[in-house]
Amino acid sequence: MCTCVCVCEEQANASSGMAVSDDCKIKFQELKAKRSYRFIIFKIEEQQIVVESVGGPNESYDDFTSSLPSNECRYAVYDFDFTTDENCQKSKIFFIAWSPDTSKVRMKMVYASSKDRFKRELDGIQFELQATDPSEMSLDIVKGRAI
Repeated sequence: MCTCVCVCEEQANASSGMAVSDDCKIKFQELKAKRSYRFIIFKIEEQQIVVESVGGPNESYDDFTSSLPSNECRYAVYDFDFTTDENCQKSKIFFIAWSPDTSKVRMKMVYASSKDRFKRELDGIQFELQATDPSEMSLDIVKGRAI
């Protein structure tokens, strides 16, 4: 019985995981270590997760949210800078699973089934948000989670 369960789980994981382009990992490391970007937006294209766009280090949260399509799913990472009550500069990396209500059901399913595996590829994520509407990932929500 155990063999069957293990085999079934492996097949399920293999079928739900998308290939991740090396560029995704490289860009994420550049965001994390060098602070080269404020955000990275990823999309699934031809059975692979690829970088769709990046935001420069001086881009705002509004720049980030306006870069997300209104009717298609995306993954994104955002490097959120803030100052603590003790006046210390801090930074937290958010992983955002963007799945708007207006996107196609099949697209939502593909993104949902690949999310956990992709997130594991990006070592250093501190918080995760899932949003179906811009209000679910407002700057106030991000601040509230980080602080």
